[in-house]
Amino acid sequence: MEANTRGTGRLPAAFLTPGSSSFLDFLAEHKPELIPGRRGLPEGAVVEAPHGTTIVAAVFDDGVVIAGDRRATMGNVIAQRDIEKVFPADEYSAVGIAGTAGLAVEMVRLFQLELEHYEKIEGATLSLEGKANRLTSMIRGNLGMAMQGLAVVPMFAGYDLDLGRGRIFGYDVTGGRSEERGFAATGSGSVFARGSMKKLYREGLTADQAATLVVQALYDAADDDSATGGPDLARKIYPIVSLITADGFRRLTEPEVAQIAVSITDQRLAHPNGPQAPLL
Repeated sequence: MEANTRGTGRLPAAFLTPGSSSFLDFLAEHKPELIPGRRGLPEGAVVEAPHGTTIVAAVFDDGVVIAGDRRATMGNVIAQRDIEKVFPADEYSAVGIAGTAGLAVEMVRLFQLELEHYEKIEGATLSLEGKANRLTSMIRGNLGMAMQGLAVVPMFAGYDLDLGRGRIFGYDVTGGRSEERGFAATGSGSVFARGSMKKLYREGLTADQAATLVVQALYDAADDDSATGGPDLARKIYPIVSLITADGFRRLTEPEVAQIAVSITDQRLAHPNGPQAPLL
């Protein structure tokens, strides 16, 4: 009778051998073709794919808020009006995606598995700093695709249980990581969103004020960047806004975001350029 060399059930024995707490390392060893950055394009190929655009984040007294507009573009065409760009990474962190939408979503799903795998293997949650470092290696692994025009540049935000505060991390296409102070933006409309937050942000914000701040910033980004979509009142499509505090991740409901968006839009009818910061 032939011996069973496949381990338990249908999984090969190698899959059941304890090893690294990194799911990404495990995947690279056994199924490297499933990692987005390991896939190449034929030489000279030009791919036009939907791109996500603007992500913003801001720290407030009890944590951090991260938000994204809903528009995806493909060249000069709106590819999707209601794309989701902000995802929970785990209970205390979230990722906002900018860049090639398909690859970015795959990267987020792998990152979610990476954190879940670590927690199951080690029996403890990875620190926020450790999570940010894990995302660095995943972005760096996509550098080959980025050089072919399929870049992914996420933003990572979370509540640091050790420090008792919200933190924001920004990245470049090579995986270079920097911690942002107070607020941050990435994507095609980031220059305008950052300029908006620079004038409106202050320490001591409440969660409601921080949520209003990021929606104001996305409105300003949409006002000057055609790839960023502002609140679409006619279609009832609003930005995705998520809060992360000591109580964990919470995505604001559509009525909550709608209330903020409608209030801002109403005020813009009288003041199109938005709230005015004092000169001194």
